[in-house]
Amino acid sequence: MSKREIYEKLKSAVTEMDTDIAEEAAREALDAGLDPLECISEGLSSGMQVMSDLFDEGEAFVPELLMASEAFEAATAILTSGLSEEERNNAKEGVVVIHTVQGDIHDIGKNIVKTMFSANNFEVHDMGRDVPVEDVIKKAVEVKADVICGSALMTTTMPSQRDEISLLKEEGIRDQFICMYGGAPVSADWCESIGADAYTETATDAVAVAKKLIAQKKALA
Repeated sequence: MSKREIYEKLKSAVTEMDTDIAEEAAREALDAGLDPLECISEGLSSGMQVMSDLFDEGEAFVPELLMASEAFEAATAILTSGLSEEERNNAKEGVVVIHTVQGDIHDIGKNIVKTMFSANNFEVHDMGRDVPVEDVIKKAVEVKADVICGSALMTTTMPSQRDEISLLKEEGIRDQFICMYGGAPVSADWCESIGADAYTETATDAVAVAKKLIAQKKALA
């Protein structure tokens, strides 16, 4: 098979949610001597973009995203099996700490965003719901997160998003993290007012914005 044919097979394995084919295509890619990172980018990630678009259009749902993500992750594990730790880290899009903010027990939206991040080759640390502000910051420091992503589904819990920003500033580490927030009552104006880096309305937007902001941050480093 040619390089392009293998890329297409990897892409189709994801869109068809077929883990077996994904693993088979990954092994064929390694046997052909292809660059594992290019296979992830040109094949697997392209497939996940298709699934993301279908999800936004209401033509795919969370179960389909989960199955596509399983195919993506299975192939990625094979493709990166021979890489060094540094190369594995370079293969990741980034590291995300995701949670529902302190005082809030709603997590359906957060879980969808988590699924979308995982399916797009992010390392995701899901802290669950009603997470104390201090715990969020501690975890972000521990895993060297690129992004802190917090959801608030009630107006009464939105101030916890502001409190996270404030604590980061108090500890002198605000610049280390990209802070993104969302949730039904949350708005772009609110996020701007508390000093967050971004507000996103959909799971797909969250991934796209995170990629953009991480790339910008790396360019300035």
